[in-house]
Amino acid sequence: MNIYEAITSIMNEGYAISKAKKNAQQGFMYRGIDDVMNTFQPLMAKYKIFVVPEVLEHTREERTTGKGSTLLYSLLRVKYTFFAEDGTFVSAVVIGEGMDSGDKASNKAMAVAMKYAMFQTFCIPTEEMADPDGETPPPSAPKSAAPKSEPEPDLIPAPPPTVCEECGIIIKSIKKKDGNMWPASDMVRYSKKRYGKALCAVHMQKAEEKLKAEEAAKVAEMNARPQT
Repeated sequence: MNIYEAITSIMNEGYAISKAKKNAQQGFMYRGIDDVMNTFQPLMAKYKIFVVPEVLEHTREERTTGKGSTLLYSLLRVKYTFFAEDGTFVSAVVIGEGMDSGDKASNKAMAVAMKYAMFQTFCIPTEEMADPDGETPPPSAPKSAAPKSEPEPDLIPAPPPTVCEECGIIIKSIKKKDGNMWPASDMVRYSKKRYGKALCAVHMQKAEEKLKAEEAAKVAEMNARPQT
């Protein structure tokens, strides 16, 4: 039996799952994941179908309640693949949302995603299903972002690179003899202070050799002067 025959066979044997559970906080009735699994697990076993979940996307954020406590909110996009005995399969991609004060937000989101994947794959009927066209929410607008006191770091333009005043190439960081890196900005400050201009590593070495040669010449000249 292929996956299409197996799913239609299960749909022929399925029956409505009523909203028998009640949400304690908001008072609405709902169908729990246990109701769905208890109904369809024996049918899936009978027709040799199993399902494999795959989380495609997962976002997670903290939200604050009106009382000031913190809730974790998880949004999952999950792909459920239903396999039949002969290897044929069909997939359903659904969204699951979950919120919890502890570590169960993602678990709740997975349960919701699984429940609605089953609802819509097997067209599970209910006597109390509310049609989205039956109500109209009040007008709303997107939340405006909080004003920022300073620009984002990636919006601040980077300063232009410094070029060597001898050869015109961009001065880049180098590795020193002790293995540590010498940042280009530090090289520029050092060369300007010691040699009077921005120099790359090559011309800094040449300037150092020239400076030492000049100092040695001065010492030799002083030593060559007759003693009085």
